[in-house]
Amino acid sequence: MKLALKIDVDTYRGTRQGVPRLVEMLKARNAGATFLFSLGPDHTGRAITRVFRSGFLGKVRRTSVLSHYGVKTLLYGTLLPAPDIGRECAPTMRETRDAGFEVGIHSWDHVLWQDKVAHADAQWTRQQMDLARERFQEIFGEPARIHGAAGWQMNRHAYRLTQRLGFSFCSDTRGRGPFVPICQGEIVACPQLPTTLPTLDEIIGVDGVNIGNVVDRLLELTRESPPAGHVYTLHAELEGMKLGPIFEKLLDGWQAQGHELVSLGRYLETLAFNDLPRHEIAVGPVPGRTGTLSLQGREFLAST
Repeated sequence: MKLALKIDVDTYRGTRQGVPRLVEMLKARNAGATFLFSLGPDHTGRAITRVFRSGFLGKVRRTSVLSHYGVKTLLYGTLLPAPDIGRECAPTMRETRDAGFEVGIHSWDHVLWQDKVAHADAQWTRQQMDLARERFQEIFGEPARIHGAAGWQMNRHAYRLTQRLGFSFCSDTRGRGPFVPICQGEIVACPQLPTTLPTLDEIIGVDGVNIGNVVDRLLELTRESPPAGHVYTLHAELEGMKLGPIFEKLLDGWQAQGHELVSLGRYLETLAFNDLPRHEIAVGPVPGRTGTLSLQGREFLAST
């Protein structure tokens, strides 16, 4: 059974501190993973505008945002200048790649993408993706082949660009298993490997789940895997820092269950592209997370 680990790196602090700690945890267990980096300015402080969204304050209280992100991070882009993550953290990113881990693009500006892309036009979307691709090329000396959208936020232009810009596969959605996306009637020949499991910040503080029993809850969900396995998304700012001990227990628990912990690319190698089902892209809520996300919708059947 394969369980792919997708690591979203949202912030300067997460890149500088969380990523090296995760590399250490994973290497100690011979586990694979895919690190998806935010490559431009850290404007985390501007996320304060989300306070007006339904459910946001409840999520903040449940997940102790201040303790996970730190005061400085929560002021970047407002009272403090935004650090350029790609410029200042390029050595850490290369060291992650050189340690044997798969790397790809999460975003140029995490907050900007998450807040704007759903209603953005083609020009804005292309500009943001090009900025990230150019910085990735500058850092790693090769084109990015993997895209995993910030906040699971996309639009039809972004889906088209995943194919046109040469990405081999993407993980921009939440869903049940790998699929070829159909966005507004258009087939996108770039497979999606959706996140299939809830994240820690979605389930801690909900339905009796807490720091003490969250590992048991997630292991319960992976005791029996679907044929294609699972994709779990973690965050450098959470599992790479304060929630590190929980993540280590999760890693050990998954290996005890018989899961092989792999990168998204290794996970895809076990799948036959021509046999992947086609699913429409949908938009909707995910329990424990505010707003709407890009989802794996209904399967497209040629006879319907």
